[in-house]
Amino acid sequence: MSPRSRVAVVPVRDATLPAGSIDAARAADGHVILVGAGVRAAAESLSGVTARVSAWEAGSFAAGAWAEALAPEVSGSDIVVLPASPDGRDLAPRLAALLGRPVLAGAVAVRDDVVSTACLGGGVLADHLVTEPIVVTVQPGPGRDVLRGAVPEVEAIEPTTTTGTRDAVVVEVLPPDVTTMDLAESRRILGGGAGLDSAERFAELTAVATALGASMGATRVVTDRGWVAHSRQIGTTGVVVAPELYLAFGISGAVQHTAGLGDPDHVISINTDPHCPMMAMADLAVVADANATLEELASRLSEAADPRVDESAEVRADA
Repeated sequence: MSPRSRVAVVPVRDATLPAGSIDAARAADGHVILVGAGVRAAAESLSGVTARVSAWEAGSFAAGAWAEALAPEVSGSDIVVLPASPDGRDLAPRLAALLGRPVLAGAVAVRDDVVSTACLGGGVLADHLVTEPIVVTVQPGPGRDVLRGAVPEVEAIEPTTTTGTRDAVVVEVLPPDVTTMDLAESRRILGGGAGLDSAERFAELTAVATALGASMGATRVVTDRGWVAHSRQIGTTGVVVAPELYLAFGISGAVQHTAGLGDPDHVISINTDPHCPMMAMADLAVVADANATLEELASRLSEAADPRVDESAEVRADA
């Protein structure tokens, strides 16, 4: 049987690729269409993945209009792949409806005749026999490679757009709630491990994370104790993340955890064991008790947020 043709459609916002884009590109054998705002700049992030991309500078996200314009462009491909990002999950079913195809969501492997999807929170892997054209969303992999290679050549495309499609109108864009947002989308994460001594510490960790505009995460040991919900578990058996900043409080760094961290730009680790794996991979390793450090950080953030502290300081200065 001849190989089935594939194409990846990757929505772009502000010249930034969403999580799962590289996995989608690889699943499509490097045949990629970028659509959105800042697509040429975003193409640089695919260096080492593909030599050439098609790019449509389409502006702000509009799932309905994009799907209608892109459907003719991708109709000749047997497998259409999108990243399982919020925009990818929104665009995929619209494309599938216009193409008259089924959707398989949350794929971890895409082959010519079988697509494997993660089910039940990632605890079950289901294989789906694929015999007809299909649309697939691909989960981010368990880590991000350091990509090297030439910047892809960008071929500009101008799909035919229509005015008949009505999309939702953006009235206001609100920042995400860092306490409830998907960890996979979090840019800053404060993680806690077995070195934190109680469930109350994780409430404190959540408060500190919120004050810093970050999300709270945990290791499997912590979720197994019932101190934190499984949705907050970071690692290959939990949520695969890709933060820019990761602060690890009392985390030793088991491979199941670190393999799910991706490649953070900055890692800070606080631990009493200076030789544990988490400290070895940290940009800044603080040899200290994680509980005492967290408590002191919480206290200082509380003081900084309390205007009465500044007022009392001014009174003392005047005196």
